[in-house]
This record gives sequence, C-alpha cells and structure tokens, in this order.
Amino acid sequence: MPTATVTRQFASRASDTFEFQDILYQKADGVARITINRPQAYNAYSTAALEELATAFRDASFDDAVGVIVFTGAGDRSFCTGGDVKEYAEEYVDVPRDYWKYMALFRAYIESILNTGKPVVARLNGMAVGGGNESQLACDLTVMGQHAIIKQVGTHVGSVACGGSTQWLPLVVGDKRAREILMLNEPITAAKALEWGLVNWVVPTVRRGDEWLPDASPVEIRKAQKGEDGLSIDLSQLDSFTDDVARRLLASFPECTRYTKQQVNFWKDLAWSATVRHAQDWLSLHYVCWEPAEGMNAFVEKRAPDFALLRQRAAEGGSSEAPWGPPVKGCQACGAKNLPRTHEYCGSCGQPLS
Repeated sequence: MPTATVTRQFASRASDTFEFQDILYQKADGVARITINRPQAYNAYSTAALEELATAFRDASFDDAVGVIVFTGAGDRSFCTGGDVKEYAEEYVDVPRDYWKYMALFRAYIESILNTGKPVVARLNGMAVGGGNESQLACDLTVMGQHAIIKQVGTHVGSVACGGSTQWLPLVVGDKRAREILMLNEPITAAKALEWGLVNWVVPTVRRGDEWLPDASPVEIRKAQKGEDGLSIDLSQLDSFTDDVARRLLASFPECTRYTKQQVNFWKDLAWSATVRHAQDWLSLHYVCWEPAEGMNAFVEKRAPDFALLRQRAAEGGSSEAPWGPPVKGCQACGAKNLPRTHEYCGSCGQPLS
C-alpha cells in the first residue's frame, strides 16, 4: 500500500524563497547560515534588517532539517556594528516614539536567537561593536578571527548598551570587566576577548604570503586590513574551524540539545526579561534629550561629541537635557506656550519674550 502523505504546518522551506534585501540566508547539510549583508555600513543592522534577521532565525528554528545556525557578517571588516547610527539620526531623533517601536523589533531579533532551541554559533569575521557585541552575546558559542575586536560605544554616542550588554556582560566576564567594557568603550582585542571568556575560540586570520601570523601585532593587523607590506586577511581558517564546530554540534540529539540550551539560558533570560522592557521605554524617552542628538550627529559629522559642554552646563545650573533649556516660557503677545527658557524672542510671532 502507498505511504500516506502527512501535511505539516512547519514543513521545511527553501532558503532561496525568502526575498531578503539586507541579509543572506542559506541552508545545507544541517546548517543554516545567516549573514548580515550590509558591508557598506559595516554590517550595521537597519530597521528592515532586524525584521529579516528575526524571520530567518525563526525559520531555522522551526526547520527540522536544521541542527545548527551560524551567524556572521559579510566581508572581513565587520561582523556587526549594531544599529545604523545614520538611520538613528535621520529617523529616531526627530520621532522618539518610533524608537520604542524600533526597540520592539530589536527585542524580537535578539529573542529569536535566544529562543531558537538550536545552537547558534557567532562567526566574528570582523569587529563586533555596540549591538554587534550584544548579538554575539545572545549566541551560544563564538569563533573570533584574530583581527577582530569587540567594543561598546553607548555612553559615547548618547545611548546605553542595555540591549544585552548591561544584562549579560557581568555574567560572561564578571562585574568589574563588564563595567570597564561599558564605561570606557575601549576596544577588546581577540586575545583579551579569549582570556576574558567573551568568546570561545580565536582563529588566525593574518597572513604574509603563505605564512600565517597567529601572533600578529596590532600594527601588522592594521596593515593586513589595508593589504600593505604583503600582509592580508584570510578567513579560510575561520571558515574551516566554524564548520568543524557546527559538525561537532550536529553529533548530538536535537531534543536534548534544545533543553540543554533552555536550561543554560536561565540566567540570561532572567536578566533580560527583568530589564529589557524598562530599557525599551527609557531609551525611547531619552531620545528627546540632548545627549543622543549630540552623540548621533557627531558620529554622522565625523567629529568628537562635546561631552564637556553638557557637563559644564549642568554644573552651572543650566540644562544639559535640552539645547535651548526647558520649555517654560510663554509669549504675552500671541499666547504661545512651552517656549525654551533661553529664547529671547517668540518663535511663533517674533515678539520679545519677558
């Protein structure tokens, strides 16, 4: 007798049927590969990319033919540099309430990694900055190229790294090191990331001709990135090592692996769920303040933010929250209200303000 065909709600879907614009998605031999494909923006995720990433992780999670997910970025300069600061400056400084909606998409993306039920391996093909570090922290394991760095930038661009880093860095590297990373915003080299437990493995990526340089100096790494003095970046060992990790992960029972991930996620889930909704609201409200406007615009204009000015104004009793002071004045001529304290003329009718 012929075998009955069973219709399934969660049947496997070919990866090439997704019309993604900002990411690449492939599935083969039990491994799903998700790649942020925005090298022109150092693989910063756009608002659209967050939705595409969450969709890809959900599909890989539901596909029984997938046992392991590899997450990476395009090229050899950047794994991910977090949110697109140019997009922030153009879209969210003007409409802070929309940043709350953006954070809902970001949460869905991060939670799609946490909730896959399958091991997710971050392949750091370059720098993991800001939300890029939060993305690799959300993953289960991390393989890092020796030329890559990890860095937070929140307090230097008018934001707070509470999309995973404030929650998980203390769990991963300890309290004092977490504060160092979050407050100083200094780059963490691959060697230090391995020593601190930020990543699982560091793989050689710097070559001079046919010779690998596993102990390449920072100067040699910079020259390799520029292709100078016969030095170059080669990701072949990173690829082979990541493939080997995926192969070893596939040699396990899927349901036991899923529940192991669920159990190990306890502290990450606890820290995340206890803080992320508060973070979503605080960050969106903070977008009406001067700090993100100054930080984001300074980034776009390629200049240093004026940290000292904001501190000086606060110390002198002025407003460090709003460039023109709190909206406390009114115009006796036309009746306009909520005008900035430092304004001498009404922005509506142009008459002098008392």
